[in-house]
Amino acid sequence: MHEAAASLRARRTSSVELTHACIARIEALDASLVAFITHTFESALADAKRADDELARGVDRGPFHGIPVALKDLYDAAGIATTAGSRIFAGNIAKTDSAVTARLRGGGAVLLGKTNLHEWAFGVTNQNPHFGNARNPWDTTRIPGGSSGGSAIAVATGMCFLSPGSDTGGSIRIPAALCGIAGLKPTYGRISLRGVTPLAWSLDHAGPLARTVTDLAIALTQLAGHDAADPGSADEPVDDYLTHLDDGVVGLRILVPSEHFFDEVDPEVDAATRAAAKVLAGLGAVVEERALPQSALLRETQRAIISTDAAAYHREHMRDRPGDFGPYVLERMKAGEAVTGPDLATARRRQAEIRRAWTEVLDRFDVILTPTTPAPALPREDGRTAGERDAASARLLTSYTSPFNLTGLPALSIPCGFTRVGLPIGLQLAAGPWREAVLLRAARAYERATEWHRRHPD
Repeated sequence: MHEAAASLRARRTSSVELTHACIARIEALDASLVAFITHTFESALADAKRADDELARGVDRGPFHGIPVALKDLYDAAGIATTAGSRIFAGNIAKTDSAVTARLRGGGAVLLGKTNLHEWAFGVTNQNPHFGNARNPWDTTRIPGGSSGGSAIAVATGMCFLSPGSDTGGSIRIPAALCGIAGLKPTYGRISLRGVTPLAWSLDHAGPLARTVTDLAIALTQLAGHDAADPGSADEPVDDYLTHLDDGVVGLRILVPSEHFFDEVDPEVDAATRAAAKVLAGLGAVVEERALPQSALLRETQRAIISTDAAAYHREHMRDRPGDFGPYVLERMKAGEAVTGPDLATARRRQAEIRRAWTEVLDRFDVILTPTTPAPALPREDGRTAGERDAASARLLTSYTSPFNLTGLPALSIPCGFTRVGLPIGLQLAAGPWREAVLLRAARAYERATEWHRRHPD
């Protein structure tokens, strides 16, 4: 993205040319990959022409000026349907822009359309019974990850330069890892969720998917900030994410967890992750292996909170239109109704205790390093029913990502290798609250020292 922005300002290309190129890529690939739900090509070309005209007059709205982007179809964009991947919202035309959409439009971005997602963002396979089953661009027999799978596909294949996603248990980082790109979930409350269809209010995060760490830093600079109209938005200072991005990792303290985060891990994922730790150590970081406190409580605590939040938001939908849910998503929603008040209170208390304990660890360490997922992209079909497959995939693929939703800590995924059959492997880095600048700096150091981010699907 930042390279395209530089070309625009040097007059080596135009926004109209970039937009035509993205549209051509979508028209060539989307029928087989199913990355989009809605296309807005006509308005995109009009916006691109306006961006070119403004640049010609000396009006520059910033790094997104004239850059084609796509929104995960949870984000409201005025005049366009926000389906949330559900039949129930098929006619849900947004009246106003979400906070993220408004910031992108204000920065001159060109909106190409809305990307496919797992129904209601409640799953990781992105096999959507209402809008089509998304496919991994590295191997179309495999899942792209979810729930922001369409966004990851679009970025990985050059259908757009950046796409904001959402992340409640790993929905930015999982598809980023499985599609071989970069994805950032910032600290809870860093980016406004106003105008984004919720899954779980207390766990939802907004964040960008892009091809490089530099583009993640640019996007966070544009999108971060307090929004008084969002009750979950935090009034915390926004750092300068770019000035020190290339300062390296000399002296940074990196923790590799000795428990939970390497359980059930695929041997190739394990090897690639540990090789990444050695790369960072070679660059001057201090890498130590030790346990993170209360890891045994992570899964059950997250499960209780996400299911009850989801059931609360969808109570009327489940009562009035149960037949319009996919069976797996409806089952997960109903599980939230079975959680008792004391069970939820216990989970909320544990969430606060785990967050405090991990934040104390991150007073002594700068970054936590883990695999993003225990396995690379899973098969789309494996002989089980869709519900069985989706449930097993969610249990497996969220096991390393969801702890950072539970704690609200910033985390990202970047490519760190490929399996023998050519599937991407993701490296997850996390940091203390509001320390996205350090997190991005560590990721950028690794990215500069390796070539994995330069590989793209055919």
